[in-house]
Amino acid sequence: MRRLLAILLPGLLLLTACGGSTAEPEPTSVSAGETAKFDSLKLTDNGDKKAPGVEFTKPLEVAEPTIKVVTEGSGETVKANQVANISILALNGTDGTTLEDTFPGEPEPLELNEELKTGSEVIYNAFVGSKVGSSLALAVPGQAASAGAEAQPTQLLVIKVLSAEDVAPVLEKPEGETVTPPAGLPTVTEKDGIPEINVEGVAAPTALVSQDLIKGKGPTVKESDTLTVNYVGVTLVGGTKFDSSFDRGEPASFPLTGVIKGWTQGLAGKTVGSRVLLVIPKDLAYGDAGQGEAKGDLVFAVDILGAK
Repeated sequence: MRRLLAILLPGLLLLTACGGSTAEPEPTSVSAGETAKFDSLKLTDNGDKKAPGVEFTKPLEVAEPTIKVVTEGSGETVKANQVANISILALNGTDGTTLEDTFPGEPEPLELNEELKTGSEVIYNAFVGSKVGSSLALAVPGQAASAGAEAQPTQLLVIKVLSAEDVAPVLEKPEGETVTPPAGLPTVTEKDGIPEINVEGVAAPTALVSQDLIKGKGPTVKESDTLTVNYVGVTLVGGTKFDSSFDRGEPASFPLTGVIKGWTQGLAGKTVGSRVLLVIPKDLAYGDAGQGEAKGDLVFAVDILGAK
């Protein structure tokens, strides 16, 4: 989930015990909370890229998380363990002013997994069993003033389900066709399933090198994705290993926008299942200062096991 849900959900999660339904989430969406408060709510659909018109009796106040499908779509039923791609209009429940509108941008992915079910059953149960094209209303209770913090009104979120898709399973190892890299690059061998990098005789790069060693057949990685990878990193000068997810015994997951530029630029456009050799100039890594042992030009072997 991206910024808006990340901001709103923590407070909501603290309150789910007040109004959560324990009914089976399939095959239909389950409402929860003070749903009669939505009786005055009217939506005017403006398509998928523009927020709907919203009318409701003000002020809207709820004491518990409240969610309901207010306009049913005509698409496929959203299932457990899928990703629902949604757009959100957040309004101040007191005066109806817009707090945030994600409709013009890219949809927000909401994973309907056990983590969400455990953390916020009311949200999980409302989305699972809804239909693509549906609009849901979610009212988040306001917060009383406290030391150093102003009171917050009830917030009304109008959420449209634009699509739903199955989550591709995370691979255990790279899968695809072996690629023979051009001469002059670091060589990568494998021992007990772990890549080993040899940098002997390799010249300093004049630009970023992103070379498939195994070409995966999975989805193409987008710069906005969160990746699950295994990797080994060494310095180009001396070949000192400074980092390895294999040594920690588990893959790493991170947003591709939150890493060094050499990773962001070098992995975007690659495919899940690939093993990628990255030779990264220092200006696309940690610069002259470096970070710990990661100094100068760097070399990575990266196994892309999943993207979402």
